[in-house]
Amino acid sequence: MEKDSPILYIVVPCFNEQDALPQSHDRLMKLLEEMINNGSISQESRLLYVDDGSRDDTWDIIAHLAGGNKSVSGVKLACNSGHQNALMAGLAAAVEHCDITVSIDADLQDDINVIPQMVESYKDGCDIVFGVRRERKSDSWFKRTTAMMFYKMMNRLDVDTINNHADFRLMSRRSVLALLDYKERNLFIRGIVTKLGYKTDCVYYDRSARTAGESKYPLRKMLNFAIDGITSFSVKPVRMVFMVGVLFLIIALIMLIYVLTAYFLGRAVSGWPSLILSVWLVGAFILIGLGIIGEYVGKIYTEVKNRPRFNVDTTVGLDKE
Repeated sequence: MEKDSPILYIVVPCFNEQDALPQSHDRLMKLLEEMINNGSISQESRLLYVDDGSRDDTWDIIAHLAGGNKSVSGVKLACNSGHQNALMAGLAAAVEHCDITVSIDADLQDDINVIPQMVESYKDGCDIVFGVRRERKSDSWFKRTTAMMFYKMMNRLDVDTINNHADFRLMSRRSVLALLDYKERNLFIRGIVTKLGYKTDCVYYDRSARTAGESKYPLRKMLNFAIDGITSFSVKPVRMVFMVGVLFLIIALIMLIYVLTAYFLGRAVSGWPSLILSVWLVGAFILIGLGIIGEYVGKIYTEVKNRPRFNVDTTVGLDKE
């Protein structure tokens, strides 16, 4: 492995990005050529696009770009497998051809101008370099607040995450190979990467607005992603349900003593409202507990089936010399 001019593959997952992809490609290609020309990376470096089962012309654009440029490759997945699986597919395809990878979303809201800094950190001995947002002023109040709550909750649940870091990162070849050894189907890559144990660094940047297309992470997907992150790395929610059960048992014993005392002292009165309230409250906690346990059981069900995380339909440009 040559540290002075490593082979870099920029891995770009794409889902219905026909509007954003041409502009993004021009910017990435310009950066790649600049880095090659100044000798910071090898001439064998490439852009690798992963089409995650897009329903528009994304793959046609990728195939066209790869056909006219030896520095562009593409992987087309057979169906939509999700952002995290598409990213893993791209890393798996790139790892045998390069020394380092940089993963970035196709909308290029993350600042590509810090990629040279990432490469310099790699040359200084870091295997993983995280791209971290300085602030979230460009986000709505709701998204900014929920993101902050998510990171705080993850940290309280003993899940080691980097605040304001998504999936914009540099990884060395050995760190990617280590990541690929994690076989779980419920992927939360940003939680796994921090557990690899290799030397890390952070570069900071300001996020830009999306230039074209629309966000591929609506509220529903963000909630699913958060649930996957929590339940894939922590058993604390199950323990919290157990502790709530213990608390309710103590309250029930206190109420039993109170009811018996009131009965023997002749102060017992009918308690229809409090009875109904108690039934509903306890029933709600039972259902919440069952839901949390069911989430873990569902993940066990998914894992033991051991199905492939993605299926590759076709590739283009990966066999180029």
